[in-house]
Amino acid sequence: MAEKQTATQAKALELVRHAILAPSSHNTQPWMFRIAGDAVELHADRRRALPVNDPLDRELTISCGCALMNLIVAARHFGRFRGVDLLPKLTDPDLIARVHLSEPAGAAQAGSNLFDAIRQRRTYRKRFAARKIPVAVQRSLATAAEAGGAWLELISGRDARHQVAALVAEADRIQWADASWRRELAQWMHPRRSGDGLVIAGLTSPLTHAVVRSFDMGNGVSAKDRELADASPLLGVLGTERDRPQDWVAAGEALQAVLLTAQTHGLQASFLNQPVQVSALRARLHNLLSHAGQPQLLIRLGFPSEQVPATPRRPLAEVLETG
Repeated sequence: MAEKQTATQAKALELVRHAILAPSSHNTQPWMFRIAGDAVELHADRRRALPVNDPLDRELTISCGCALMNLIVAARHFGRFRGVDLLPKLTDPDLIARVHLSEPAGAAQAGSNLFDAIRQRRTYRKRFAARKIPVAVQRSLATAAEAGGAWLELISGRDARHQVAALVAEADRIQWADASWRRELAQWMHPRRSGDGLVIAGLTSPLTHAVVRSFDMGNGVSAKDRELADASPLLGVLGTERDRPQDWVAAGEALQAVLLTAQTHGLQASFLNQPVQVSALRARLHNLLSHAGQPQLLIRLGFPSEQVPATPRRPLAEVLETG
């Protein structure tokens, strides 16, 4: 029995190693995992919240949903996925999910084809290559979102794209004008060796922090982001029918399914979520869409023009409890 438990825990550790490769706002990695018997629990780590940028922990919960999808894909790849309980305890809102593992099935399960993409996925913040995305690939992304419990509306038409890009620029100006928002951003700008946060050069980090905290650079950032939005081969809004914690988890699962599916086609993505983060602009973004419900994320996708390194991750020991 002890040997069986040891083998199960070893496999659970491997699953967690893949789960933590999920994206998160400001690369905060706001999750904790607990291995208990034949289950892996995913908990929200609200010590890593962004109270100014994300006052309701909406994006924090979405990030946990992304990690959950990685966990499920990895479990299916190894033929160990038995089931998942979402938000299983009303009295414990930090417990996002409990993933149950089975005995080895000897073969990969349905949905495991995305496994290799977990380690290949990158958040690509540069300009994409000037290359169109085939319609069939676009459809596969929308299908992946729907399978994850959300919807993905692709922004088509020059006018609609310009309107979305204008909202991104307006949101940038609003956020950068807020000194509290700038201070929070600066707190999460770290050298790569820190293992989390938005990567900056270690030698210049004190100057970078001082500049970000002290100066409203909204006009320059908004111009850059507007150009990125306009020039992206594909813009998409991912949304859900409602706007509850369970919807945020579903949005995260769907987002990661979209990102992994995109990676299998050679695409990478990054985010321009500012119009969703600024509540006054979220409704205006929704008015541009045909879907009912709530926009949760604004995604840009395309073919990368160069390779970029993976964002750093915290050591496994910092995000894992055993019991």
